Amino acid sequence: MTMIIQTALTIGGAGLVCGGALALAARFLAVKEDPRVAEVDEILPGANCGGCGYAGCAAYAEAVVLEDAPINLCAPGGAEILDKLADATGQTAQMAEHQVAVVLCGGEVENAPRKFDYNGVADCRAAHETGGGDKVCTYGCLGYASCSRACPVGAIEIVNGIAKVHPDLCISCQVCVRTCPRNLIKMVPYARKIHVMCSSKDKGPVVKKACKVGCIGCTICTKLAEDDAIKMEGFLAVVDYEKELDNDAVIEKCPGKCIVRI
Repeated sequence: MTMIIQTALTIGGAGLVCGGALALAARFLAVKEDPRVAEVDEILPGANCGGCGYAGCAAYAEAVVLEDAPINLCAPGGAEILDKLADATGQTAQMAEHQVAVVLCGGEVENAPRKFDYNGVADCRAAHETGGGDKVCTYGCLGYASCSRACPVGAIEIVNGIAKVHPDLCISCQVCVRTCPRNLIKMVPYARKIHVMCSSKDKGPVVKKACKVGCIGCTICTKLAEDDAIKMEGFLAVVDYEKELDNDAVIEKCPGKCIVRI
């Protein structure tokens, strides 16, 4: 009986000592959060999209307050949120140029043939890892809606077998960019309307077999576009979105019919 009492007292005493130590640690070692972090976090839209480059709104709020991160990184918040952040932090910043996502592929059902019937999970990454995807073009949009499901605002839909972005709905969160296994989705300035809707790096003859509207690397558009607004990357014509491009001739003269105005 004495042994049981001694054991109980020993365990109880150890528990009291440990509990006291934890209480002291909680009091003297606690990290006090700057109340401004919660204030900034409350202003942010709570989308937690990661478009600002941080893990979520809370992480961005902490960076704004404690690390002087720019307050104009929240694209979903827009000008209204920027004004509120400026009032809360005393910082001044101009709204960054609005960026929207664009899927650089024109391989709709009637344009891009399939090499087999895919009956697996309706997910682009799963399809991509199954024999390299069911499309003959190994660069084209697979159309299994992974980006559409990932978009937090419903700005992407599947039309005729490929993903299409509604620019007026896009909040620039870049979730779709990170979702696409073929890296077809790019963020471009909202003001830019002319795009090369192809991402194939193959030579012209191979592209022609894989898609009716692919870039064949003819370089005609690069000669027509002023200020090198279109340049070649290997066999693929690529728009330089930092430069003005408003020349309809690049659309009309493209033999591959892959340059369009959206």
